[in-house]
Amino acid sequence: MAQEHTVKAFDEDITRLRGLIAEMGGLAEVSLAEAMEALVKGNSELAKGVIARDKRIDSLEAEVDKLAIRVIALRAPMADDLREVIAALKIAGVVERIGDYAKNIAKSTDKIEHRRKFDPLTLIPAMAEVAGGMVHDVMTAFAARDAALAAEIVARDDKVDAFYNSIFRNLVSHMIENPTSISSAAELLFVARNIERIGDHATNVAEMVHYAATGAYLTDREDLAGA
Repeated sequence: MAQEHTVKAFDEDITRLRGLIAEMGGLAEVSLAEAMEALVKGNSELAKGVIARDKRIDSLEAEVDKLAIRVIALRAPMADDLREVIAALKIAGVVERIGDYAKNIAKSTDKIEHRRKFDPLTLIPAMAEVAGGMVHDVMTAFAARDAALAAEIVARDDKVDAFYNSIFRNLVSHMIENPTSISSAAELLFVARNIERIGDHATNVAEMVHYAATGAYLTDREDLAGA
């Protein structure tokens, strides 16, 4: 009877961990989407909402940390269970950083001049859409323990990197041709870099999801291509 109670309590803790991670991921995904909308439209109030939401993401990470440490200390999980708890602990930290990058993007909202005439601004939302899709899908993979989806997300990061390289070249050319726009173009380079980092972090989460589900690491991109 005591063993049954312990197993039930552990299952409840794992369910709680998953729920906290899912909430963090959902908030980070919304923050990225709203940060981009605020940036494109120059919506300062929406940007302030994104910045304020980051505190909730931070508090959720703290909850995950406390719960994961308590589970390890009290339940002494092993094998698959231990991998899942450790993965949740690491994933929470990575998702918190995604929230930080979304906050950084929101902070750039009031720093773009002549927004309607600034052509490079039209390139970045497409990059953010790809990165946002990675965040959404990696949270789905975590919830379902879907190793195949996690591997696909890792491979998708190459598209985000290609976007970044293209946007970087475009913005540098724009700065050369339009010296008065250097400040705004530099700010958009900062935004693009933050989006690129979101893609990297979604990839990190995907690798953790794959490890938690299979016990195997996704250490080589070429292995993914040949799989």
